[in-house]
Parts: sequence; C-alpha cells; structure tokens
Amino acid sequence: MRRSPLENQVCSVAQALGELGEWWTLLILREAFFGTQRFTDFRDRLGVAPNILSARLNSLVKSGILSCVAAPGRGNPRLYRLTEKGRDVLPVFIALMQWGDRWINRDGKAPVVVVEAASGQIVEPVRVRASDGRPLTARDLRIVPGPGAGADIRRRFGGAANYPATGESTR
Repeated sequence: MRRSPLENQVCSVAQALGELGEWWTLLILREAFFGTQRFTDFRDRLGVAPNILSARLNSLVKSGILSCVAAPGRGNPRLYRLTEKGRDVLPVFIALMQWGDRWINRDGKAPVVVVEAASGQIVEPVRVRASDGRPLTARDLRIVPGPGAGADIRRRFGGAANYPATGESTR
C-alpha cells in the first residue's frame, strides 16, 4: 500500500486516518470485532479481492493493529487478531456504527446492535463526557495546544498550553 499524505501532518486525526481511514480497512476491523480471524473468512464475508485483503491485513499487522499467528491446518493458514492497539479502536468503531444507525438507517432498524454480554442491554451511545460524567457537545469544548504542539499549532490555537499539568489525558 502506498504511503499516506496524511502521515506527515501534525494532527492525530490525520495520522489515525492514515492507518484506519481506507474503507476496506474499517470493514476488516469490523469483521475482527465480530470475531473473524482467518483470511478466507475475511474474504468471504467482505467480498474483497484477495490482493486487496492481503495488502490491508499486512498494513494492519505492520501498524500493530492486528497480529498474525500461524494456525493449524493445510496451506499455511494464519489467524489475524486484534492487538491492544486494535482493541482500543472499539469506541471509534461503535461510535461510527451508532452514527450510521442514527443518520443513515433512520428507519430505526439497525442491522446489528451491541449489547453488554452480562446484562444483554444495548450499550449507550458513545459520548464525549466531562471528568464528572456529564455529556458534552461541540459547543462545550475548545481546542488548545497539546504537549506535542509545534509552533504552527500554538499560533493557530493560542500559544500557551492549557492541557492537564502532567500532559496526560484525563480519561
């Protein structure tokens, strides 16, 4: 796969899209979250050409989102499994699915739903929340330079850093 022009941007969104933004990649991750592990199962469930699937799987392994291990069987089969980095995409995946259910499948008939295994209850919509748990909207937020901000970002968003003193996320 060719290099993304996004990878040189000093922007976490652009860099994440460089690894995840291609639509076959997102569908492969969907299948991985649904439990698919074998190349042939990805191919059959997605209807993707083997060369495209192979390139995307290799890219996901190279970026550390999937791991690839040998599996028993004929023909040198491999299992593709989500790594910690890959599992951390779950909130993004669920948010994208919930957004599609709300704005595209507007008839209220979601093709699949995510439920909590222990209770069987449908999970709540993914929301951005304040440290006290209150849901926030875009109007409640502001963008400030973070610990990795360069001069361009500092100029654009106001000079001094206004992130937590440790530079760590507050999640």
